[in-house]
Amino acid sequence: MAPPARWLRREVFVGLALGQFVSLFITSTGFASSELARRGVNAPTSQSLLNYILLALVYGGTLLYKRQHMTIKWYYYLILGVVDVEANYIVVKAYQYTSLTSVMLLDCWSIPCVIVLTWIFLKTKYGLRKFIGVGVCVAGLILVVFSDVHASDRAKGPNPLKGDLLVIGGSMLYAISNVTEEYFVKKSNRVEVMAMLGVFGAIISGIQISILEQKELRSTHWTAGAILPFIGFALAMFLFYSTVPIILKICGATMLNLSLLTSDMWAVLIRIFAYHEKVDWMYFVAFAGTATGLVIYSYRGSKQISEETAQDTQAMDEEAATANSTAQVPGVGDDGPASNKDFSVAATASR
Repeated sequence: MAPPARWLRREVFVGLALGQFVSLFITSTGFASSELARRGVNAPTSQSLLNYILLALVYGGTLLYKRQHMTIKWYYYLILGVVDVEANYIVVKAYQYTSLTSVMLLDCWSIPCVIVLTWIFLKTKYGLRKFIGVGVCVAGLILVVFSDVHASDRAKGPNPLKGDLLVIGGSMLYAISNVTEEYFVKKSNRVEVMAMLGVFGAIISGIQISILEQKELRSTHWTAGAILPFIGFALAMFLFYSTVPIILKICGATMLNLSLLTSDMWAVLIRIFAYHEKVDWMYFVAFAGTATGLVIYSYRGSKQISEETAQDTQAMDEEAATANSTAQVPGVGDDGPASNKDFSVAATASR
């Protein structure tokens, strides 16, 4: 059977659409954080705690209800939780020392980090077309940065070097977290990964809050104007974390990070229509450029589709042959060699 047309591949459209959904969720968290900062609330770890609790309750409850056994050792999830919590904390902390422009530009460092990590550990292959797509996406974001500089964002911050180093470090942690989560999702399942990330993320956040943010929480006046953005941030982060594993399984960590570049453009559109603010014309060029880069990166030619189809067919034939040979050996049950199926699929599923 002939492979489907290049632009009719369902995962291409699903990946692009979900990527923009998570980008909007990130934009929502940004507006919620800005509102909390305006009201004097400076507790980044506390903001993330409620999100981790929601993940633990929803997905942990589902895991217990289905009585599923864990397929990945708990200490790997502990490491993922530490990396994820600290990545969120470090990047938010960087805003205190450097400018918004620097954070936006240096946050792109996560993209080459993800490409290198997926190439080394997940054996993902990148062709010239994908690198062109990455370049176009980053160029679009650089236009946004230039637009900010051209407009009013000229503040350097109290300690630019420290802030820039924090952003670079946080971007590297984000890359490690995304690639690790992609591997876990493909080896295990989304419910288990989200449940364990929620449990360990909540524990680590609670410990960190008790050490770093006790005074801040006690001095905060918890009015309705502070509580609503706090809850809004947690809900947006919960939806973001719930959608990310789907994108990782369909498109991979690189596509996820490229999609998040458009969050700044969505923020501009919200400023235009919700707050009736005027923005520089380069924002619209940047949005179009980033969107074009995403399409270029997602594009798959007929040759690549045929190769992927052949690989999938070969993998299915090998699994079927293994199952038949296992069935012919007396004394071997369903829990024997077939239990290695998840690992083999995870090792060959990444692209």
